[in-house]
Amino acid sequence: MKLTVKEIVDQMFNNDPFSQWLGIERVEDGKGVSVLKMKVRKDMLNGFGVAHGGITYSLADSALAFSSNAHGNHALSVDTSISHTKKVMEGDELITRVVEVSRSNRIGNYQVFVENQHQELVALFKGTVYITKKEWSIKN
Repeated sequence: MKLTVKEIVDQMFNNDPFSQWLGIERVEDGKGVSVLKMKVRKDMLNGFGVAHGGITYSLADSALAFSSNAHGNHALSVDTSISHTKKVMEGDELITRVVEVSRSNRIGNYQVFVENQHQELVALFKGTVYITKKEWSIKN
């Protein structure tokens, strides 16, 4: 029995303590789509008083995982990179927008745009995933 997009992303998110620690709120799940929202907390700041780069990276990485796996097969990142375009401060609300650039039977390419509450781009994440033959099921 094939799982729905919601069932797949629920299973992933419910077994992902790091995404939960980030305080991620799932706004929209879909095949090649993942709108995630989170608020930057004090314990996410680096020594300069701005959000650690790993925060936007991790948020975008979660969006990549949810959007690429929502098609129904396990997809694993094989290459990722991020460009930070604006500093992120405590209290900022971040939101992701995923673009599925291309997808074949084995490889998917994605861009994840991370914006703040003012719709300013704060990071651009690029990711490539390897799509396995293993389908998502209740017992994954």
